Amino acid sequence: MSKSFLFNSKFRNFLFFLFLLISSVTNAQTPKGKLFIIGGGDRSDELMKKALSLAKLEAKDFIAVLPMSSEEPDSSFIFFKTQMVKLTKNPIVMLNFNKETAQNKTLTDSLQKAKLIFISGGDQSRFMSVVQNTPIKTAIVKAYENGSTISGTSAGAAVMSEKMITGNQKLEKEYSGTFDNIRHDNLETTEGLGLLKTAVIDQHFLKRNRYNRLLSALVEFPSLTGIGIDESTAIIVSNNEVEVTGESEVIVVRNPKGIQKQTKNNLISIEKLEMSIYTTGQKFKIK
Repeated sequence: MSKSFLFNSKFRNFLFFLFLLISSVTNAQTPKGKLFIIGGGDRSDELMKKALSLAKLEAKDFIAVLPMSSEEPDSSFIFFKTQMVKLTKNPIVMLNFNKETAQNKTLTDSLQKAKLIFISGGDQSRFMSVVQNTPIKTAIVKAYENGSTISGTSAGAAVMSEKMITGNQKLEKEYSGTFDNIRHDNLETTEGLGLLKTAVIDQHFLKRNRYNRLLSALVEFPSLTGIGIDESTAIIVSNNEVEVTGESEVIVVRNPKGIQKQTKNNLISIEKLEMSIYTTGQKFKIK
């Protein structure tokens, strides 16, 4: 057998192995599910019908509600269920996890099988303090990868990002309720669910005038796309394509250029960046 034949055979095997490796990585990074991310506020029946349509629920499927963001989880669940029972016959169950039940395999397996998972509003940090580094997070990610629709509103929107905005300022000793500046190393972020790797989400965006917060996120993470979702409005994320639906608008900022940071007072400047405004039915792409 010639050396050239052996070389060609090994090279073909190498190429085949490389193809399998690339295919497996690509498949692992391409979830079959979709995200339905609501910016908070009122949720019209029309908006929630779209979430149900997106989930493509069959008769055997159920909806799981995760209310851990809320100070009053039972009330959050009842409010959600009262609206949804008018729109669907599918069962709606509450899975109000805590530190102990987070390790319950029966409950987390049930969560993974839910065709539609809804995360309530409240405090995103409260939610992630229960979910982070637990089988709950694994179940949500696997459900998304396997084809389930993951939805959330307000705090439930913020947790979708890998880089999650907490709402706190690192340079302010006390929480003032507003984010009234744009300074570097001021925005507090932590790890979210990571369902969106290349974007950071902010909610109640126009209603609460949160431009400063989202621009601060872009300064800290210039490679990300900043998405500000207003109330009564949602984005539908299917891989890298995003569609807007609802009553208001979605603000998208990205590609900041010429960022300069002052050391004395943490002020920043940006020479230019892209900003877009989208309304219902319009689409845009993220990386």
